[in-house]
Amino acid sequence: MKAYEIVGSFGLDNLKAVERPDPVLDHGQVLVRMKAVSLNYRDLMMVRGHYNPRQPLPLVPCSDGVGEVVAVGDGVTRVSPGDRVVTVFSQTWISGRPSAEKLGGTLGGPIDGTLSEMMVLNAEGVVPAPEYLSDVEGATLPCAALTAWSALAELGDVSAGDTVLVQGTGGVSVFALQLAMMLGARVIATSSSEAKLDRLRSMGAWATVNYADDPQWGKTVRRLTDGRGVDHVVEVGGAGTIAQSLKAVAVGGTISVIGVLSGISSEFNIIPLLMQHLKLQGILVGSREGLERMSRAIEHHELKPVIDRIFDFSEVPEAFAYMASGEHFGKVCIGY
Repeated sequence: MKAYEIVGSFGLDNLKAVERPDPVLDHGQVLVRMKAVSLNYRDLMMVRGHYNPRQPLPLVPCSDGVGEVVAVGDGVTRVSPGDRVVTVFSQTWISGRPSAEKLGGTLGGPIDGTLSEMMVLNAEGVVPAPEYLSDVEGATLPCAALTAWSALAELGDVSAGDTVLVQGTGGVSVFALQLAMMLGARVIATSSSEAKLDRLRSMGAWATVNYADDPQWGKTVRRLTDGRGVDHVVEVGGAGTIAQSLKAVAVGGTISVIGVLSGISSEFNIIPLLMQHLKLQGILVGSREGLERMSRAIEHHELKPVIDRIFDFSEVPEAFAYMASGEHFGKVCIGY
C-alpha cells in the first residue's frame, strides 16, 4: 500500500511517498481503507520537528481521516465491514479526564497516522462518520472541530447570550465561530486580512477586528462589548497574543489556549488572572466520547465544515506547503 512517511530527518523535504506492506488485523482491531484526510497545524509542526524533536522516525503523519471499514478482527462489535468511520485523535482516550496514558496513543505521533491507503486501528478508536457529511468534510472533525467543541461546550460552558472571541481563520477558529453561534453565542473574530474579515462577517460574526492594523485589539474588543469584555477567548496565537486576550476577556471569563502560532513563551502580567477571577485552560483536542457528543450535535444542526482546498493523495507535499503559507480559510484536505 502507498503511504507518506517523514524519512531520515524532519522537514517538508523529507516527507516522502513510500510503499508499505498491507497491515494485518489482530483481535479487537479494524482494517480501514482511507478516503480522506485533513491537515492540522500540529501535523505541520510534527513534519518540521517542532512538535516533538525526539519523535522516532520514520513516521506516517496526520491524525484526522475518514475511511471505510474493510474487515474486522475477532471480538469487534462496534463497527462492521462497509461502515464509514472517523478516526479518533487519541486512540487511548475514550472518556473522562486525560492522563499521560490516555494521551500516549495519538495518531500522527507518537503512533503512525492517517496518511496511508490502509490503516489498522483499535475498534475503540473509530466513530461513525455523520451521514450528511462527505468523506472530506467528515475528515475535518477529529482535531479541529473537537478542539473547538471541547473549549466551548465540554469545558467552557458557553451558552446563549455569551460573547466569544476567535482568532484568525484556521480550522479551529472557523469551527469555533460556527459552534459558538450554534450554541447561541455572538462572536467577535480577528484576522489580518480584510478579505477574510469580510468572509467571517458573511458567516455570521457579530464584529471583527484587524489585528495587524490594531495592535491593541484587546482593548478594542472590550470597547465593542461596552467595557465588559468577552466571556470566552479561543486563544490560538499563544505567546504573542495572550496579553491582548487578557485585556479582551470579561471578569470571570475563560481563555482556552489551543495554539502557538505566534510563539511558545512570553512574559505577561498574571494579576488579571487573580483579580478578575479568570480561567486559563489548555485544550488538547478531546476524548472519543466528546467526539461522539459533538457529532450528534452538529448532525442535529447540519453544520457544514468549511473546506478551503482539497489536494489529491499524490499532492501531499503541496498540501503541507499550502498550509504553511497561511493563506487558507478553514480546512486543507486530501482526497484519495
